Amino acid sequence: MIYTITLNPSIDYIVEVHDLKLGGLNRMNRDLKLPGGKGINVSRILNQLGAANTAIGFLGGFTGRFINDKLQEDAIQTDFVTIADDTRINIKLKHGDETEINGLGPAIRTEEAEQLLNKLSSLQKGDIVILSGSVPPSLGSDFYDRLIHVCKQTQAEFVIDTTGPALMEALVHQPLLVKPNHHELAELFGVTIETREELVAYGRKLLEAGAKHVLISMAGEGALFITETNVYHATVPKGTVKNSVGAGDSMIGGFVGTYVLQGDLLEAFRAGVASGSATAFSDDLATREFIDELRNQVTITTL
Repeated sequence: MIYTITLNPSIDYIVEVHDLKLGGLNRMNRDLKLPGGKGINVSRILNQLGAANTAIGFLGGFTGRFINDKLQEDAIQTDFVTIADDTRINIKLKHGDETEINGLGPAIRTEEAEQLLNKLSSLQKGDIVILSGSVPPSLGSDFYDRLIHVCKQTQAEFVIDTTGPALMEALVHQPLLVKPNHHELAELFGVTIETREELVAYGRKLLEAGAKHVLISMAGEGALFITETNVYHATVPKGTVKNSVGAGDSMIGGFVGTYVLQGDLLEAFRAGVASGSATAFSDDLATREFIDELRNQVTITTL
């Protein structure tokens, strides 16, 4: 079973305004409310691919009920901890460019945090836990460490999609996959990366530190997949970018879901790239049909 953990989910309230007037009255051309949060996005892509998964995290208030109801409408299994505070709302304002206004997130009580850790105690060997997104400040900076500790105790694999110290500290525990983009990888090591060879070199440093596989997204330049023995490059399909939200999460969902269903790392890489692209070319997250359409446009070469 695959489990996605979203510690700070949201309603993503997408608002389109053609001519934004700051300080004046504006009327929406259209709006859309979606369940948001990186782990939830991964669950939605896994569901499109037919990969069984359970979405876990913290939900509270009317906003939390909206998210849970929407996921269940899509037949996504959920097992969230109900909290006292309201789940946040993130505003995605589209007016040519996209402006994001993200909510602060709820305060998580100690007993609520313990409930989540207890839920994970039933993990089994062979399960995969996907840790992604921000951690509410009330949980403390070590909460990912606590979640990883439970994974190691139960012999479950874990994937981590975060940046900075939280990612570096997780590497020693041998995550199944890490997925920095090229900018995040440079920031992680405090360097400027200008060539593909430099990307590979720093990607290998993540392997040396403990990661089992490294996936580096490079926007229009494609993606790199680094294993212990090989480095692969994938092209990205051609299309018009409509949506910057959730493309990286879709890449992880496509990779992990296909890996679990087929057991083939390169096909997982191909599906990950196709899934990320399909979301980037859509108003919402990718559909199964669009992912399948783009798979054949992804060419993988060994470097």
